[in-house]
Amino acid sequence: MNISVKGDYALKAIFDLAQQGGSKPVKIAEIAARQKIPQKFLELILGQLKQGGFVQSRRGAEGGYLLARPADTMMVGEVLRFVEGPLSPAEHTRRHRASRRAAPETPFSDMWLQVDRAVSEIIDRTSFAELVARWTDKQRRFVANWEI
Repeated sequence: MNISVKGDYALKAIFDLAQQGGSKPVKIAEIAARQKIPQKFLELILGQLKQGGFVQSRRGAEGGYLLARPADTMMVGEVLRFVEGPLSPAEHTRRHRASRRAAPETPFSDMWLQVDRAVSEIIDRTSFAELVARWTDKQRRFVANWEI
């Protein structure tokens, strides 16, 4: 599975919004700084995510972006597929077969389909709320202790 920079940034943006808790809009500049995403590129990505129903925006001095729905209902797989399209060569091959174009079988075709299913199973059941919880827990466990 190849994830483009755009896909990676889209996941980071949604993750950042989920991490902020959703109580108030988050400014693009804040997300860009925390996630190390070029602000102009992030503006385009958030615009696309807004069209997809993943985020919503608020105008004004106190404006910014919020998740369009709770983080525990937003799965990594749905965001990736929205931004990236088909996620794997095998999925692309299945689409060609469905459209009646001849896609050659290879000795590896069935194996790649199994890999695709395994990856899809993980990303389709992993919510951004789970990612935030895991990341927060991991960060708490690895806090540096400077006592002597």
